[in-house]
Amino acid sequence: MDTPTRTPNTASSRLEIEPGYQSGFANEFATEALPGALPEGRNSPQRAAYGLYAEQLSGTAFTAPRGHNRRSWLYRIRPAAVHKPFTLLPSERLVANFAEVPPTPPNQLRWDALPMPTEPTDFVDGWITMAGNGSAEAMNGCAIHLYAANRSMKDRFFYNADGELLIVPQEGRLHIATEMGRLDVEPFEIVVIPRGVRFAVNLPDGAARGYICENFGALLRLPDLGPIGSNGLANPRDFLTPHAAYEDREGDFELVAKMNGNLWRADIGHSPLDVVAWHGNYAPYKYDLRRFNTIGSISFDHPDPSIFLVLQSQSDTPGVDTIDFVIFPPRWLAAEDTFRPPWFHRNVASEFMGLVHGVYDAKAEGFVPGGASLHNCMSGHGPDADTFEKASHGDTSTPKKVGDTMAFMFETRTLIKPTRFALETAQLQANYYECWQGLKKHFNPEQR
Repeated sequence: MDTPTRTPNTASSRLEIEPGYQSGFANEFATEALPGALPEGRNSPQRAAYGLYAEQLSGTAFTAPRGHNRRSWLYRIRPAAVHKPFTLLPSERLVANFAEVPPTPPNQLRWDALPMPTEPTDFVDGWITMAGNGSAEAMNGCAIHLYAANRSMKDRFFYNADGELLIVPQEGRLHIATEMGRLDVEPFEIVVIPRGVRFAVNLPDGAARGYICENFGALLRLPDLGPIGSNGLANPRDFLTPHAAYEDREGDFELVAKMNGNLWRADIGHSPLDVVAWHGNYAPYKYDLRRFNTIGSISFDHPDPSIFLVLQSQSDTPGVDTIDFVIFPPRWLAAEDTFRPPWFHRNVASEFMGLVHGVYDAKAEGFVPGGASLHNCMSGHGPDADTFEKASHGDTSTPKKVGDTMAFMFETRTLIKPTRFALETAQLQANYYECWQGLKKHFNPEQR
């Protein structure tokens, strides 16, 4: 249990204090910003300490198996129900019903990075839906968004009833103040905000850009390791969850909710980030991708990309995930007599890729930080012509380090449908297909 040594000023924001973190993935955490704010021996006492209200936040069904059940108890200044009625906040940038998007082409698609906005735009207003599948209403599938923002959320708060948010910053830090504490996130880190958790995003660098995977389905979890053993990939101890912190502020604030793809707004007379203490295993967390323990071949052949799996959302079919979050970090390539970059392939799954930093080792040019690509089910893809030629004739007798890079992939078992914006934006690279046109015919039946 966390008990701070400094005395808080409840008339101001405790979120201004440097955040601390609790280590572990989906642990049973317990943290309090005031000593004795957490009740002992029960969750809902007749009168909670400090005049607080007890409130449960459930991320799974009450009857979910214990190993999958996620919930937390919050002890807050006012219950979450205290706000004015919501009214619709029109937005043409978000898509929720992927049955109504244009027909999905089998083409390989690639986009340049979104430009930074020219008008004041905060994190919520800076979303644009690129692609997705399934339905928030049916709690299955995902939506993939890009964000670009240049203004902090001042006196404005947000929560998403449609799914949990996996946020991948590419440029600019995010200071995310949540009901359950603050997370400071920078490029090369990710953050997951669970469904329903209220938060606000400040931009310490003045502008920020990145990617969001909105998971409508089963909560993200760490994958099983199988024959890898008990260690490797993303280690649970490297996931960080905030300590309790709270705001005791009153004023004219706005609470924005996302439900079934629509944005709604309500007036609220206090900061909803007023949780003084909490315990449970349903909470926001962050992870530094640079801590990923990469597994690879030390003999021959390039392994399947599943060895780069960080988080997964499982489906009802064993071994087939609704969402895989995969990264391609700096690593050593040591396989001899092997084509070391990713091979040419066609997948039953669909792949949406992004680049945080550097150059992706299968694409020499055109795939830029902040950009994205989409290779849907059975669309052929792989290294471009320049990469193929270099890798086919390179020296594989010594190891080579792939450094100064960080790429990632949202992979799904279901077709990823690009939105009208994605298919019509000026950021779509019309000449992407040309990167494979230079692949030459080498076939000679007279020579092995």
